[in-house]
Amino acid sequence: MQAVFPLKYLLQFHATETLEEIFMNKMYGYIRVSTREQNDDRQRTALENFGVSAKNFFVDKQSGKDFARPQYRKLLRKIKAGDVLVVKSIDRLGRNYAEILEQWRIITKEKEAAIVVIDMPLLDTRRHNDLIGTLVSDLILQIMSAFAQIEHDFIKQRQAEGIAAAKARGVKFGRESLERPEKFSEIFSEWKAGKISARRAGKILGTTHNTFLKWARAEEI
Repeated sequence: MQAVFPLKYLLQFHATETLEEIFMNKMYGYIRVSTREQNDDRQRTALENFGVSAKNFFVDKQSGKDFARPQYRKLLRKIKAGDVLVVKSIDRLGRNYAEILEQWRIITKEKEAAIVVIDMPLLDTRRHNDLIGTLVSDLILQIMSAFAQIEHDFIKQRQAEGIAAAKARGVKFGRESLERPEKFSEIFSEWKAGKISARRAGKILGTTHNTFLKWARAEEI
């Protein structure tokens, strides 16, 4: 019997990809550093040693406080059932407990892809897919995500103290934000679930994708 491949997956791929490439399960690597100046060599080396091809790397150079990251969003739209996402550590997905768990759910449940965390071998959904393995993985995931958020909150507190001290000295930050359209919450939810791109979201709301991403980041704080 001839295999039938869901149309929704076929539509995700670029026209230059062959049928063989479309049907083949792929292994992707995600890398994140907080600033453009930070070196991502350690993450690249870990992914390469694990067997991820450099052409399948998705790299964001910005804070993990939210998921307003163009390469991560691109990866989320591209990954399909049976693919594998590899990260060096759990905090590469972000430093917010609830968001890490939500992204894990989207990738493993909605996308039906696997996740491997190199620094924590128990977090490998390819191997631990029986009942006991799933329970252990879920427990480790929640513990590691909680520690990641604690670290993030500590950094955020120090930043807030620095900003407060600067404001006390008369330093002003940024400019007033534009008022968000009424449909922002609805469009934000669709974007967060990977259903639309930031550029499309901005167009629907009548603004630029950069402004939409600023609103999205503020929503996560």
